[in-house]
Amino acid sequence: MAAYAICVRDGQILLARSPAADGTPEWVVPGGGMEHGEDPYDTVRREVEEETGYRIEVAGLLGVNSSRHTSRDRFGRPVDHHSVRFVYEGRVIGGELRNEIGGSTDLAAWQDLDAVPGLLRIRLVDIALRMWRERPVTGRLTDTVEEEAVE
Repeated sequence: MAAYAICVRDGQILLARSPAADGTPEWVVPGGGMEHGEDPYDTVRREVEEETGYRIEVAGLLGVNSSRHTSRDRFGRPVDHHSVRFVYEGRVIGGELRNEIGGSTDLAAWQDLDAVPGLLRIRLVDIALRMWRERPVTGRLTDTVEEEAVE
């Protein structure tokens, strides 16, 4: 379970950069995993501040994205992984842009919305942006079900 925020202002989106499994940096939506007993609303505010330095107000829940994939554990056995991600709209209300130190990201930056298709990014960036643009009444984009086979 995780919570993420789409923060857009003046034609730009707030993104963070995180290394992929192979070390290649890719852009991500600020946010992350819920701590045990934590409400997703509190998670998204905490995670955005940790990764970007900004305090946000939650302007609304845009939707929920679910993905499932199978990978292998260290013994080669298949592991079924299911993630549920809450996507919120956020508005910056304070703080100053800064990079996270010692966390899962190494850079936070405003990116032009028009430049996003050219960025190396995780799929959730596109899903979250689409939720922000379309604002699905059900909170779900029906054609984004993510299932991947064993790697």
